[in-house]
Amino acid sequence: MELEQMSEEELMSTIEMVCLSKVEEMHLIGYEYVTSDDIWNCVSSKYEKEGVPSLHKLVNDILSLKATALMNYMTISAYKGSSFD
Repeated sequence: MELEQMSEEELMSTIEMVCLSKVEEMHLIGYEYVTSDDIWNCVSSKYEKEGVPSLHKLVNDILSLKATALMNYMTISAYKGSSFD
């Protein structure tokens, strides 16, 4: 099913399912506090300029996400979001 043919609800449901699969993988390798939102925020940050790609690219980007890339993204996000007064 192409991205254009899917409703917003179907797309988000599919993305959530794939992200949950990646969360389970992260939990198995010791990253117990990773959530599906963390995964999606990391992957979707690449699409801010380009727009949302096709479904197969979304799934590939989520499932091929490395733990180090996720941790780097989360660390940088924490630095950007926190104030060091």
